[in-house]
Amino acid sequence: MQERGELVILASIQGIFLKKQTKQNVEALVIQAKNGNKEVHHELLSSYTPFMKKTASFVCKRYISEQDDEYSIAMLAFNEAIEHYELGKNASFLTFAHLLIRRKLIDFIRKESRRKEIHIGQIPFENKDLQDSFDILESSHSFEQFTAKQQAEERRHQIAVFESLLKPYGLSFQELVKVSPSHEDSRQTAIQIAQIIVETDEFYEMLLTKKRLPMKELEELVNVSRKTIERHRKYIVAIVILLKSDLHYIKDYLKGRMS
Repeated sequence: MQERGELVILASIQGIFLKKQTKQNVEALVIQAKNGNKEVHHELLSSYTPFMKKTASFVCKRYISEQDDEYSIAMLAFNEAIEHYELGKNASFLTFAHLLIRRKLIDFIRKESRRKEIHIGQIPFENKDLQDSFDILESSHSFEQFTAKQQAEERRHQIAVFESLLKPYGLSFQELVKVSPSHEDSRQTAIQIAQIIVETDEFYEMLLTKKRLPMKELEELVNVSRKTIERHRKYIVAIVILLKSDLHYIKDYLKGRMS
């Protein structure tokens, strides 16, 4: 029953990525790189540098720069993900890369901890089921054995994280079900507004610090009334939070629901 409820909630906001699908499919680029296209390979490594850094920062629980060893490990893992990714293995490339980077960094943290004689309890690793999934990933380089149970565990973890990110804004998953726009054009407008906020530093900073939207500026940019923006405010805020997060499993799940 809980699993079912999670799927209903996720499906209720599945329009989030409609505006982001104009770029060429990343899986298609990965296959080109895997097949020897060096130019595409280099472009992937360059374009997804922020993804590698954010994933490394998420795992290490601190900011990771390109000068850190952890970034080098993340980049090598991303490159390995390109080499070993297979279509049709029940996960997108970014999910595959995300988990592989985590696995490699966790191994690095453990080795460093042993070397420095740090107690194993300080290693930032959440649960045994997820550890088992990483072991499978390392041995097979695919998601063929990444079972439905393990995927559900990761989804529950990321939903819990998303819930905690929503809380400071007075939002919850249950509330999102109620406020999600019922019409496609309304969703498109809300998504467009969220994308503008994500890509405009001063707008995002206002939301982050003051917990409110720049109504006047948005009204001019998207050519909709203040009343319309206010009506979908909670949905817009939730989309912004998700787009700025590292919750790649939820994002990939939503994209899968739309395909």
